[in-house]
This record gives sequence, C-alpha cells and structure tokens, in this order.
Amino acid sequence: MSSVNFLLDKHHHEQSETIIRLLSGLGIRMGKAVTFNNAIPATRSDSWPGNVIHVIDAHSLSSTVVKQITVDMDKEERKTINQGQEDEMEIYGYNLCRWKLAIVSVGVVCTGGFLLLLLYWMPEWRVKATCIRAAIKDCEVVLLRTTDEFRMWFCAKIRLLSLKTHPFLSPKSVADKVSNGHAVLLTENLAEENGLEISKYSQTQPEQIRYFTHHSVKYFWNDTLHNFDFLRGLDEGVSCTSIYEKHSAGLTKGMHAYRKLLYGVNEISVKVPSVLKLLIKEVLNPFYIFQLFSVILWCTDEYYYYALAIVIMSVVSILSSLYSIKKQYIMLHDMVAAHSTVRVSVCRVNEEREEIFSTDLVPGDVMVIPLNGTVMPCDAVLINGTCIVNESMLTGESVPVTKTNLPNPSVDIKGMGDELYSPEIHKRHTLFCGTTVIQTRFYTGELVKAIVVRTGFSTSKGQLVRSILYPKPTDFKLYRDAYLFLLCLVAVAAIGFIYTIINSILNEVEVGVIIIESLDIITITVPPALPAAMTAGIVYAQRRLKKIGIFCISPQRINICGQLNLVCFDKTGTLTEDGLDLWGIQRVENTCFLLPEENVCNQMLVKSQFVACMATCHSLTKIEGVLSGDPLDLKMFEAIGWILEEATEEETALHNRIMPTVVRPPKQLLPESTPAGNQEMELFELPAIYEIGIVRQFPFSSALQRMSVVARVLGDKKMDAYMKGAPEVIASLCKSETVPVDFEKVLEDYTKQGFRVIALAHRKLESKLTWHKVQNISRDAIENNMDFMGLIIMQNKLKQETPAVLEDLHKANIRTVMVTGDNMLTAVSVARDCGMILPQDKVIIAEALPPKDGKVAKINWHYADTLTQCSNSSAIDSEAIPIKLVHDTLEDLPVTRYHFAMNGKSFSVILEHFQDLVPKLMLHGTVFARMAPDQKTQLVEALQNVDYFVGMCGDGANDCGALKRAHGGISLSELEASVASPFTSKTPSISCVPNLIREGRAALITSFCVFKFMALYSIIQYFSVTLLYSVLSNLGDFQFLFIDLAIILVVVFTMSLNPAWKELVAQRPPSGLISGALLFSVLSQIIVCIGFQSLGFFWVKQQPWYEVWRPHSDACNTTGSQYGNSSHLYNETEDDPHNIQNYENTTVFFISSFQYLIVAIAFSKGKPFRQPCYKNYLFVLSLIILYVFILFIMLHPVASIDQVLQIVCVPYQWRITMLIIVLVNALVSVMVENFCLDMVLWKVVFNRDRQGEYRFTTTQPAQVGNQRLLSILHVYLDCQLCTLCSVECSVMCCFILFPYAWHFHFL
Repeated sequence: MSSVNFLLDKHHHEQSETIIRLLSGLGIRMGKAVTFNNAIPATRSDSWPGNVIHVIDAHSLSSTVVKQITVDMDKEERKTINQGQEDEMEIYGYNLCRWKLAIVSVGVVCTGGFLLLLLYWMPEWRVKATCIRAAIKDCEVVLLRTTDEFRMWFCAKIRLLSLKTHPFLSPKSVADKVSNGHAVLLTENLAEENGLEISKYSQTQPEQIRYFTHHSVKYFWNDTLHNFDFLRGLDEGVSCTSIYEKHSAGLTKGMHAYRKLLYGVNEISVKVPSVLKLLIKEVLNPFYIFQLFSVILWCTDEYYYYALAIVIMSVVSILSSLYSIKKQYIMLHDMVAAHSTVRVSVCRVNEEREEIFSTDLVPGDVMVIPLNGTVMPCDAVLINGTCIVNESMLTGESVPVTKTNLPNPSVDIKGMGDELYSPEIHKRHTLFCGTTVIQTRFYTGELVKAIVVRTGFSTSKGQLVRSILYPKPTDFKLYRDAYLFLLCLVAVAAIGFIYTIINSILNEVEVGVIIIESLDIITITVPPALPAAMTAGIVYAQRRLKKIGIFCISPQRINICGQLNLVCFDKTGTLTEDGLDLWGIQRVENTCFLLPEENVCNQMLVKSQFVACMATCHSLTKIEGVLSGDPLDLKMFEAIGWILEEATEEETALHNRIMPTVVRPPKQLLPESTPAGNQEMELFELPAIYEIGIVRQFPFSSALQRMSVVARVLGDKKMDAYMKGAPEVIASLCKSETVPVDFEKVLEDYTKQGFRVIALAHRKLESKLTWHKVQNISRDAIENNMDFMGLIIMQNKLKQETPAVLEDLHKANIRTVMVTGDNMLTAVSVARDCGMILPQDKVIIAEALPPKDGKVAKINWHYADTLTQCSNSSAIDSEAIPIKLVHDTLEDLPVTRYHFAMNGKSFSVILEHFQDLVPKLMLHGTVFARMAPDQKTQLVEALQNVDYFVGMCGDGANDCGALKRAHGGISLSELEASVASPFTSKTPSISCVPNLIREGRAALITSFCVFKFMALYSIIQYFSVTLLYSVLSNLGDFQFLFIDLAIILVVVFTMSLNPAWKELVAQRPPSGLISGALLFSVLSQIIVCIGFQSLGFFWVKQQPWYEVWRPHSDACNTTGSQYGNSSHLYNETEDDPHNIQNYENTTVFFISSFQYLIVAIAFSKGKPFRQPCYKNYLFVLSLIILYVFILFIMLHPVASIDQVLQIVCVPYQWRITMLIIVLVNALVSVMVENFCLDMVLWKVVFNRDRQGEYRFTTTQPAQVGNQRLLSILHVYLDCQLCTLCSVECSVMCCFILFPYAWHFHFL
C-alpha cells in the first residue's frame, strides 16, 4: 500500500489539521488511514506529535486534491486585521529568500539601479521578489493590503521585543506572560494576567514578543486569535464595575514597567523628518526620476541649455515642495507637542503617590488631576471628583463641559454591573487627550482621580493626528483619467520609438544616434513639465480662496469641489444663528397648558418649581468670575435673572464633602411676604434668604436626550429632582396623568413654526435619600415618575444670508440636505423657512421600527403635518397626493416633489434592515434629524454610494467625521477641530459654499484646459520631430528651448490665472478626461494640427526653389533680398553636423510655434465656469508678445536670432504662405472648438445643458407612461390605506413606486 508524505515545518500544527479536514471532506478515509511517521494512529482530536502525514491509498489522492489543499492552506494564511474598521487590511506572511535576493541583486546591477527604484515604488513587488510565503505567526515580513476601493499595499518587518534585559520580570513570570513571541492582552484581573497560560509552543524562547508597526500602531501576535492585533487598553471589554473593583487601586511598579514595555512611550510623536530625508524621498518620486532620465539623455545629445532649464525648474519645484512639507510637519508637531512632556502624579497599589513624566503613563495607571488644571496627556476615565473641561480641540465646541465621575454600579441602588465601559458612551465621564482641564472639584481628603484607559496614538487625539499623517488617497475621476491619458501618450511614444528605430536603420544611421533619438521621442511625448502645469490652476485657486477667507489644507480637494452636486448642512450655527433666544414659556397646571408667558423674571414665578428647574438644571460654571457653559443653558439662566455662586477651595476644605453650587434670585425679585394660602409656595417659605443648592448633576447625554439634577432648597428636608430635555423623552418619563392631553398638538404647533422646544419635569425625592446616597445613585433611579411642568420655547433665527445662498445652490441644481441633532419638525420647519423645501412640496417622514418581541422591522410612512395623529398616523391618504393623472401628456402634469425625512434611529434601522431602500431614500431624503456624529458620517457615505459628490458644511461641533469623509468638507469653526476638515472658513457663514464650488469649478476647468493643452503640445512636438526624423533632421536645441520655455511655460502659467465666474450656473463641468466632449475636443485639434503641419512640411518640398539644403544654398536670392542676405552670410560660415538647418525644419518650427498659441486660445474658455480669457490680462499680454515676436522673426528675419534658433532663409513668398496656413489653421481650430463642440455636440449629443434639472421624464410614450404611472399610484395608495404596517407591503410598494420617483431628478 503506497503513501504520500506531506512534509511540514515543525510548527505547522494548523496545516496538519487543515490537511486532515480536507482529506475527510474529499472522501479519503480517516482513522487508520491517516497516521504519523511514528506509526501512532490518530484522529482529528488527537495531538500531532509528528512532522509527516502518511496518507494510505495514495492513488485516491489526485493532483487536484493536492492543488486544492495548497489553495486552502493559502486561504488559511490570508488573514484580516482591524476587521470591520475603516483601516481594515488583509495580511500575508513572508520569509526572506536568499536565492531570490541574489537574483534581484543581479537585476539591480544589470538595470543600473532602475529595478531597485521600481521595487521601492511597489511594495508588493518588492516583497514577492525577495521573499517566499510563510505562516503569519512565524514570518519575518508581513505584506498588508487595504480592503477599501484603493487596495493599497504596505509592508512591515517583524520585530522581536526582548524581555531579557528587564530585571523586574523573573524568568517564571515571563514564561507565564509570553511564549513564542505571543503578547498578553491587557486583562481586567491582574492576577489572571500573571497566571495566564499560553506556553503551547515550547520550542521558541519565551523572552521575545513578535510585533510589527504600521502607521504608528504596534500590532502584536495574539495567540487566541491566531493573528496580529493591536494592544488595547481599558477602553474595550472592561466593565464599569471592574473599573472600580480591579483598577482603581493603581498598578505596582513591576506591572507598570511591564505594561510600559508593551505599550511603549505615551506620546503622539510627529517626527519632523530631516531635510536630507525629505529630499531623498522627494527626488525618488517617479516624476523626478523621469526628469533625471530626460536630462541625461539631452546632455548626451548636447541639448545642454534645455537640460539646464529643466534642472533649474526641478530644483525650484523640489525646494518649494520641501519647504511646504517641512512647514506642515512643523505645524502638526507644534500642535501635538503641548502635552508631550508634563509631570503627573499617579497612585500606586500601596496608596503611595509617585511623580512621573506623562510619557511614562500606561493604561491602568491612576492619575491625579491637579487642582489648577492641566492639558490631558492621555484618555482617562474619572473615578473621583468633578472636572470642568474645554474640549474645543476635539469637538469644535469652545463651551466648557462638566465631567463627573463614572457611576459605580456596585453601590448604585439600581446597579448595572454588566455594562461595559466605552469612551463614546461614557464620554461625560472621560477626559480626552489634548483637552484642557480648567477646574476640579473634590471631596476633602480625596483627590480627583482618573484611570488611564488609552495612551499615545490610541487616544482620541492620536487617532485624529493619524488621520492627518496618513490620509486616504483622493479618489477622483480626473486623476484616474489623467493616468490613463498618460498611458495613451506612452503608447504613442512607443509607436514613435519603433518608427524612429526602423527609419534610422533604413537610413543606416549610427547605433548611438539611433538609441539617443529613439529615447528622445519618449521625453517629447510625455512632457516632464506636466505635473507642474496641472498644479498651477489649483495653486492659483487656493490663493483666491485665501483672499476670501477660505483656508485649505488639502489643495487636491479644490478640483473635487468643482463636481459637488449635493451639500449637507448642519442646522444650528450653520443655517441658523448660533445663539438661541428665549421666546417664552408655557407652564402646566392641573394637567392643562396655561397661556404662553414671555417674561419669566417676575415676583409671581420666582419661587415656582418651574423657575427652580430653570435655575438648577444646567451645566453652567464660573471660570475666572464669568458664567460659562452651553449657550442654551446660558440663555435660560439669564432669562430668570438669578445668581450662581460656586464654593471656593477654602470653603470646600472645611467640609467633608463637595460644597454644592448655589443659585438664588436677586433680592429685588423676592416678595416681602409670602401668601400663606398659596400651597405651591409653602415648601419655599423661608423667613430669611431663598437659595437652592445643586447636590448632584447628571450631565446632558445626546443618547438619552436629557439631563437632570438633584437639588435642595435651603432649609428643606427633602430633595428635589429636576429634569429637562427633548419633550417626547421627558413626557415618556413623567406620570401620564400630569401630561396634558393636547401635549402633542401644542408641541407640533411650536416645532412647525421652527421653535426649539424643551420640556421640564420635577418630583420630590424620598426623605431617606441622604447626601451620600445621592452621590452614588444611578440616574435611572432619579429620572422616572416625574411631574410634567411645561415647556420652554427657544427661538433659533435663520442667518440672514441662508435663504439667498440656498437659492443660488438650487438654481445651480445642487441639491441641499439638512443633517441636524435637533427635533424632526423643527428641522422640517427650518428647511421650509430657508427654502430647502418649497411651500408646495410634500414631506414624508419615514419612521423605521427595529425588530421587537419576535416582530420583524417595519417602516411607517406619514406626512410631516400628520405626525401626531395616533390612529392613522402611518397612512397617507389618497386625496393628499396632489398628482392628478387627467392630462394627456406628461409635460402638462403638475409636478409635486416629495422629500423624505427621518431621524437618526430610523436611519440606523433602515441601514441595517432595509438596505435595498437606502439608495432610493438617499435620492430624495432632505431632512435628517436627531443624527448622532457617527450617523452623520454614515449618511455622507450612503450619499457617496449613489454617486453623489458630497459637500458637508458644519460649525465643527460633532461634524468632524462627516467633514473629513465628504468630498469637500467646510468647517465654519477656526478651532483645532477644523484640522480634520479640508476647508475652513474664516467667517462663520455658508456663503463660503457657493464661493468654494465656483472656485472648484474654475480650477477643474483650468485643469482640463491645461491637460488638453499639454497633450496637444506633446503631440504637436512629437509629430514635428517625427516628420523631421523622416529627413534625418530634428529641432535645434534653442528651438526646443524657445518652444518649451518661452511659449509653453509662459502660456501654461498664465492661462491658469482666469478667476472663477461670478455666479453658479446649472451646468456642471465634466468629472473626467475620458468623456465624449473632451475626447472630441482633443482628437479634433490633434487632427487639425497634424493636417496643417503636414501640409506645410510636404508643400515646401513642392516649391520651385526647394532643394536639399546645404550651407551654400541660396533660396532667398541674396542678390535681390536684403533679408536673405543676412541669413546667407551665416549659412556660409557654419557647419551643421546634426542637419538641423533646412527648409523643412524652418517651416515646421514656424507653423508649430503658432499652433501652440492657437490651441492655447481655443482651449482657454471662460463662461460659464471661468471669467473670459480677455480679462486674464497676463495671459493676453503674453500671447500678444509671443505672436508679435514670432511674426516679426518670420516676416522680417534678424541674422542674430536666426543664428541662435538655427533658422534658414526662405523666400518671402513662402513666409506669406506660412502665415496664410497659420491663419486658416487658427480659424479651423477655433471653429471646431467653439462652434462644433460647444454649440452642437454638447447640446445635441452630450446633453450638457440638461444635467441636474428637476424634471419628470419617462422613456415611454406619454399615454403609456400615464397609464403605467396611474396603476403604480393605485397600488401605492392601496398600500398606504393599509397603513403600510407590514414590511412586505411597504417594501414592495417602494420598489414599484421609487423607480418612477427617480425621474423627479433630485440631482
């Protein structure tokens, strides 16, 4: 019985398992059929003591089986890191191969180092050329590939972290912690961490840990996952209970040293590279390598002047680039260096305090927050005391935020011991890196403490800096098309290369000359100045944006902004004014609303529970004597005219607890005597002063949409709980008998008018709740069974410029969307007021409900103005749809546009359970309310997925993720958070949006013009040289120099100066070069230029005076021509070994020189995206000077100029003929570009003028279309009359209706 041996490496236990599993799946007998080389029978559950697997009945194991086993083993080794995250990557293992390395070394020598450059540019090729595949856990190099649309490759070297040199770890503890280079994750229990058993692989030394670093993050080998993973801190998988029970005591010095070894130094290190390193990296750019190749080639061909000019240009470009990059690194370094090295105090296990540098902090350290505040050097969760923090660096909000200690579930009345700590969920208890702690408040004898949860680049600020250091590449069709176009030019160059070789061989040219001329044709076809020329328009646009107060940190995004066709706007602070004004209040008495009241600051209300709630339920604090906090809270507190007093540090030190913040009304508001009969006032009757102390504060939570406080009136035995927040939420937490029956109607009336409404509630707490119990009680125990007290109505006015800006965007067919955290109906009302939704348009609210109690998810649809109708709120009445299909043609049909609106919860449910509806809702969704920051980012991504170019405009508060994700993010905040946004407006006005789009369109059209011009320049010069090669001639050195410097560079850098058109138009520029209009433009001009150049080249040979030019040729008839005489003298004195001087050369030079200027004028278009070219004075002046100069030397030759340019004398009649050829060429080029292309093709063929219009169209005949739409609407209305309660009905209805709704063209 024969057998097949599978020779395995000594560590490949998983591969053995894989093979056994595969053999079993393929029908090969197991059990005795599979044994090891020591002849011990094995089953799948056995351990594998051997290195060779013997398979009995080898004939059943075909080559296909072996191949399938190999493929499956490869798949086993293809793993993913950061799964499900934005930076998800596939990872492959490789080991260095000596024979491959030797072959590559020989190749590098043979190619003169070019292969080395190629491998430097291509990480994937570099690794595969020098390494062989290996198991990931034993590899020496890892190859990483991103899983996004860019599929970028990176490589990293595996390093070993040695523990031998650290005396704090005994060999036994090391063996317990690490083995085979496998690091231990940070677990909750330190004893559990010390005793963790992972010594499965005894062959590897336990003193080493395997890891690699990618984008400033270390990835350690995780034995549990059988994969590399980054080392987490206390921010994942740690419960709130264990934060107190297992981590609040601090670390021992030994554990601190061990963790520091793994986590490294706590710093966000932005190293500023040396000038030499930046220079090498810049010089090794493929563009500069190509320029170096070109310069060497030109020097070999004795084109010294042109080569020198290119060298000077390159040096200037490199120096400019180095200065810009160095400056950006320094700015970023200075921004993150604020917290890099400060002294901090930490608590150890034995209750001693130790002073250490902030760079030595590790997760698990208990940090003492100093009294005078500090800049946080890490992310930490507060476990003792209260802090007032300025988080403007992260959120864009300069408003101080109060941070309280994390609730301790073990001592809460209603504990939630299983709740996991999360920096996002518990951000009101988390101090984030880079934020400034302004003040601290504490118990006597107890310090303000925080447990370090994340350090270094894992912190929130570190992740922001990483996104700046390692940005995602810009995906834009223009750049992709540019590369394709360059490849086309390379293909053209290859044709010229082959033609030159064949032509030279047929004419028996020397080998050296053949090589130089054939390579020279490549440098002509692919112009080295192309990248610099393409950048010019962007640089000029950036300068113009800076003049109008828009700053850009990502210049390449300017071009993309020219394609924006949808802009998302935040509401508060963006569309509306930042501040809120108190419009009035509406109190509730005896379960009924009273009339609205404007003046809250009066003696009648001063001791009411309503005003007490307004006075206490806020997060205001005094900083240097000035009241600071949320603008809404400030307006509310200022409206009642009360006074806030905070305890000083000395007063706090006298008591064994935190002294409460006290609020009291001014004396003039207090009545002299309180009526005894007023029962509402009885609790507040005090003979002396009336004060309320805030005992405990539960900060506002965007997830809960409310905040609450526990307060006590001076002299009262019982405490009071006050709560304010979103009306719907507050009402749900109140006793139903205290909520007015018309609550929903009153709320709807206010929100439809655009007011921001806040509800208040109150209840008396039990007398058994003491001070200390209140400090540890959960907010759920407080926030229930409340009494509804009424509403506060705040007015948020539209900014003056908002309606006009949105109208301009709509006229330009740029769709606008509102993304806000505010109430749904308030958002809809503001959308109507600002013109985002027109008065005649209908708003349909999509209310998605998640699966619950075994029921599937469903969507209810209703109009915005029927939101509060309980019974049939989800039904859209058939009579409410104003489309009446009684017309014979669709053109006569009155079109009503529909807008969808939804809140953040519905949006999340639809994303998860109704993915097929997402594209359709994205096409018509206009208002997105109650959106969390991550939901804003998801919305931008969803809009991008339906091929929108999305702009995002926000004031920096909670918009950072969306600003960064959008194609064009515009921050209206100048704070440090705007570093995440490509654009920042100096003035907080949305008028920057149309300005940015106009400049983007101008820059985009400029890029197209420049690219087309450079393409024509290449082809014209390429064809000139090809024609001259046919007569074994070429352009002269100074001819090249004159064309490339005097004509091309001057034209390119001046034609880019056209400013943007003064207004936005409905047309949009094309997004890529590979479009019908642009291709027609380029190809038609190429044909025209080649035709006229060929005409001149061949026509000159037909002239009666023509002969093969020699130094003594006298075509000008020197006896009768003064002009010819001067040139003839030069002809007799100079020899021309390169055959530059001849009639063909002179003819081609003059015609081609004019052609460059002709196509520059033809391509320099102005309206509708740029100002007319005649307003570009530098461009016009340059063209005039060049035209006059070339005409002068053509019609009136000057001997010295002819000598430098190597031009020969031709008869005056031929000069006039060349002028006629040039004039006809100019006429044809301008006619083709402006008449055929703009007036015919773009309107008839390319439908340029129809982009983005609101139209109701159909491809079917009108009558058929009406019948089809009528039947669809019948189905739709039938579905609505069934209330659309079932998911199946609503989904089917949407599938039928929406394809026709697409034709409303909300694009």
